[in-house]
Amino acid sequence: MDCAACVAKVTRAVERLPGVSGVEVNLMAERLSLSLAPGTTAAEGIAREVEALGYAVVPLIARRGRADAVPGGGQDHSDGDRHSHDHGHDHDHCRGHDHGDAHHHGHAHSHDHGHDHDDPAEAGQPWWRTGKARLVWLLGALVLGAYVLAGLLPDRFAHPAFVVATALALIPFARRALALARAGSPFSIETLMCAAAAGAAVIGAAEEAAIVVLLFAVGELLENVAAGRARAGIRALGELMPRVALRLRPDGSTEPVPPERLAIGDLVLVRPGDRVPCDGIVAEGRSALDESAVTGESTPVERGPGEPVLAGSINADGAFRVRVTRAAADNTIARIIRMVEEATASRAPTQRFIERFAAWWTPGAMIVSLLVMLVPPFALGWDWWTSIYRGLAVLLIACPCALVISVPAAMASGLSAGARRGLLVKGGAALEAIGAARSVAFDKTGTLTRGRPQVTDILPAAGLDEAGLLALAAAVEGGSAHPIAGAIAAAAEARGIAVPPAEARFALPGLAVAGTVAGRRVTVGSPRHAREEGAALGALGATAERLEEEGKTVAVVVVDGTAAGLVALRDEPREDAASGIAAIAALGIRPIMLSGDNGRTAGAIAAALGIEAKAGLLPDDKLREIAALRGQGPVIMVGDGINDAPALAAASVGVAMGGGTDVALDAADAAVLMDRVTGVAELVALSRATMANVRQNVAVAVGLKGLFLVTTMLGVTGLWPAILADTGATVLVTLNALRMLRWRPAA
Repeated sequence: MDCAACVAKVTRAVERLPGVSGVEVNLMAERLSLSLAPGTTAAEGIAREVEALGYAVVPLIARRGRADAVPGGGQDHSDGDRHSHDHGHDHDHCRGHDHGDAHHHGHAHSHDHGHDHDDPAEAGQPWWRTGKARLVWLLGALVLGAYVLAGLLPDRFAHPAFVVATALALIPFARRALALARAGSPFSIETLMCAAAAGAAVIGAAEEAAIVVLLFAVGELLENVAAGRARAGIRALGELMPRVALRLRPDGSTEPVPPERLAIGDLVLVRPGDRVPCDGIVAEGRSALDESAVTGESTPVERGPGEPVLAGSINADGAFRVRVTRAAADNTIARIIRMVEEATASRAPTQRFIERFAAWWTPGAMIVSLLVMLVPPFALGWDWWTSIYRGLAVLLIACPCALVISVPAAMASGLSAGARRGLLVKGGAALEAIGAARSVAFDKTGTLTRGRPQVTDILPAAGLDEAGLLALAAAVEGGSAHPIAGAIAAAAEARGIAVPPAEARFALPGLAVAGTVAGRRVTVGSPRHAREEGAALGALGATAERLEEEGKTVAVVVVDGTAAGLVALRDEPREDAASGIAAIAALGIRPIMLSGDNGRTAGAIAAALGIEAKAGLLPDDKLREIAALRGQGPVIMVGDGINDAPALAAASVGVAMGGGTDVALDAADAAVLMDRVTGVAELVALSRATMANVRQNVAVAVGLKGLFLVTTMLGVTGLWPAILADTGATVLVTLNALRMLRWRPAA
């Protein structure tokens, strides 16, 4: 499928069948899914309805060799119920183009277009060997033959020769127009073109009519080629996966298997130069991995035992063994492809507006065409031939193809270009909003900092030594996923300290953790929380202030209401944090740090990075800050996707930092896979470049149609330039959108 016509046409035809609901047509994935009530329409009936529109229907199980899970419980047209439209299609016109929302459930436009689709077996063949190309060669031969006959035969036979050529050339398009009309789409481009060509032949302009049909077919071929290139940008992601994985047998030998057959827990050998065939954990060995194709990070990263590796990475050095942690359908590459496909199916606000506009355009333009035919002979003294001829030309200009495709084509290319560089965006709406942001709010820990704090100071109160203080803190922090908890546990392990068991552990979000250790109530939290609990810090208070001024985070260990000592930690800023903040400021966006840490620590980090900071914020406080920023304009919230989930959801756009984690891909509107702060500025640059491309496309689409409408009314241009106004503009905006596939962030 290569346009919105495919989406709207199939949706409209299928949703009218008894028992069918929840119709979703994913343009980029070429997939139809729906819910079907038992005992109503048969799956074969749905397939026949789609095939009647000119598509080939291929069940997903036939294409993938496995069944897909049925989402949401309904009967999903997969494995005989869900059908993937792997049409290399010979669209006998795929316009109205909405590389957009495949999930619009019955949102079909009045400008749907029919297609004479290629056979699925033609996928991957050169464009000149496709069914669409064969149709162009056939029509070209017909028109050329008519010219030859017109030159050889007397003049009175010239017109009939072109009438016959036009009639034969119109047959495939007329079939599509009738099929579309039966499916509920009477105002298709095929209908408009057939009416205009037939009318031209009737009034004696048969030569132009034949050329119109030929140019129409050529335009479709060019559109199909351009759309295929756009989809190839997404399909190229799938080529990052190797075709063979070396699975280790229990005896240590290896067996080559397809990556799809790897199961969680399998051991896989990755040799130097191989692509990693799975998401997993290094079980044995060490090597440098090139993850640029997955995360956009150009510098190879070292990976050793216990460290994660991503599918699609290239092993640059030594051999190592990986234990599979995710099935092939859920690995990083598969999830990226799935997310990009789904993202291209969601429509941006600009696209929705243009679609609403286009829905009125076609019937309005047809009315104008009729008025051009009927009014000028009486009002302006035109002869009827001139009036009908120009009205037919207006009819050809009526299709809003280029205008409708202008937004989704650019969005699809922008989303694909970003995915190649580790910038994942969940749809056109988020991509459009990112570039319009007035401020960017950053979480501190794990976002601007490395998220791996280390214990720097252990200061026990009188009557307790460092080992005893650290043991109590590690006991109540045990089991927590918080970075501070991990740092304290790591410090206790490094010192060989035996950590006693803790009971009744619980957390006070943003404040402290508490538990019972050997019958004593132990709390580890901020100095502010310790004071609120009534624990007097005494001399420890001044020490805590000094440590915080040094940029350290201070945890107070309170035992039975008495301050037992301090544990200080420091989390260093990321290497690119300062440059990332500077890049955002250079884009005219206000960066601000929202931290739950104390003011002194947050201030020290902020001063080093050159960013405004608001500290001591609880989760509810962050929500209020985000709301205040949204009052000043769109705001981006950047966090780790776990603790910052409420703020990520409250912002105009939530961006998760993380190297391919579930949270990074699922919790926010966008994700920066390379885990670099500079990636946020790159997201903004990608959004602005995409929206600039959209504006260029809209200007070309509207400008060309307006120009040819004026020249047609003045009699300067006729029928075949009118079809060029439609097809030419569509091809131009598609090719312009493809330029986004070459987008790269500024160095």
